[in-house]
Amino acid sequence: MNKKHILSVLGLTLALGTFSCEDRLNELRPEQDLTQTDAYSSEATTYSVLYGIYSTMQNFEVFGGLSQVIGDFQADNVNFVGSFPTLQEIKSFSTVGTNGTVRDLWQVHYRAITRANSLIANVPTVVDPSFTEEERAQVIAEAKFLRALLYFQLSNFFSQPYQVEQGTNLSVPLVLEPFTGEITYPERATLNEVHAQIEEDLMEAIPNLNTFAEFDGDEEGRGRATVAAAQALLSRLYLYRENWAQAEEYARKVLDAPAYDLASDYSFYTSGITQENIFSILNSAIDNGRTGSGGLASYYSPSAEGGRGDAPYSADLIDAFELLAVDGVIIDRRYTALTEPGVAADGVTYPFTNKYPDAANNSDNAPVIRVTEVVLTLAEAIARQATTVAEASEAIDLINELRARAGLPPYTVASFSSVEELVDAILYERRLELAFEGFRRMDLLRNEMPLITTGEGAARAVFGGNYTVLPIPQRELDINPSLVPNPGY
Repeated sequence: MNKKHILSVLGLTLALGTFSCEDRLNELRPEQDLTQTDAYSSEATTYSVLYGIYSTMQNFEVFGGLSQVIGDFQADNVNFVGSFPTLQEIKSFSTVGTNGTVRDLWQVHYRAITRANSLIANVPTVVDPSFTEEERAQVIAEAKFLRALLYFQLSNFFSQPYQVEQGTNLSVPLVLEPFTGEITYPERATLNEVHAQIEEDLMEAIPNLNTFAEFDGDEEGRGRATVAAAQALLSRLYLYRENWAQAEEYARKVLDAPAYDLASDYSFYTSGITQENIFSILNSAIDNGRTGSGGLASYYSPSAEGGRGDAPYSADLIDAFELLAVDGVIIDRRYTALTEPGVAADGVTYPFTNKYPDAANNSDNAPVIRVTEVVLTLAEAIARQATTVAEASEAIDLINELRARAGLPPYTVASFSSVEELVDAILYERRLELAFEGFRRMDLLRNEMPLITTGEGAARAVFGGNYTVLPIPQRELDINPSLVPNPGY
């Protein structure tokens, strides 16, 4: 069988910790150009490799902006008016395999996965008596959490959701071993196999991860993998797979932890790390995901604020906020407190979110998992298991907490004539709460709904449609004969 260097197969890089950013997680900086021996020569260099993985997560193509923006503009939350041809292709559901944005998204995710694999395999070999078994287990657990998060995001983009073929459809290659010189070409695993690996990584990580209280300060405790972060990601996985009982179980575990609670208002977007944050990508003015294409604030801010003005509100999202307008005026604080008008890239004035206000430096933290999402997961899981609205009264109480924060009147059991209506109301709250954080695309797909219903590409945006998922990059297909393209590409 032909073999080829795995770096070519998956567009990966073997270099460990090659980022020169100033790490906010620890005074140690990711090492530059370390050999395999140097990388695992001591406890200090091993932690440096771990922090290098966190730095890779900051990249634009991972959680530095691109993935979140696609998650909303390929759905009905964002009216993408930017000029990037590769993003326009994705928005109009006319993407091709040579799309450079898709290629980079694939490559940088696998770069981080390669580093996590190396760390998991090599931590036991570190010869350093000061590096305790407990510390080693924690480092491996953090790497497994990050690998699970990376595979979850990759599978969401490159494979149809569980609901299309009950997870038997092809997803992405599962590469779990470190690079050792030669490797066979990896085939695409099924979505069920990828999800099973995510579950395994998280389950194995939880016993060895720190709780929030065991970290030194808020930033470290909310910017590093914790027990609650792994439990919350498990609850998200089970929600996407319609495993309602386990989604409920793990959401409750998170919400029972004393370190996490709903924020009283929406200032947590601009006030740094708060009890609302479970796991965030921490950024600073000199340490963030900004590239020549910009970061989160660059896309979501108008030019007058220093942004590109590419991603304003869609008309459909504005309509959703207007459902409960009073005398034609939107009263929902998720709109009034987090929106400002501005001139977009096409010269037209639209409303923009100000969840990410620092377009000058892109220093805003990227929320990956926060308490509000877990509350919504718990509410939905409860409602999905109920046979009557009365049985799901706890779910109503949960979303009423969010509505009170938004300045909206509460629901009662009598507000809903069926459980289905209650589920729709929870999904409505989920849309408004998590807008511009990358959730909308998967929320539509897992509920078997079209991504958009009007405009260019609507005919190709139907549930189960070939173009609702990204193509396997042509470069990877050219190099790896074991890969097969997604249908339609």
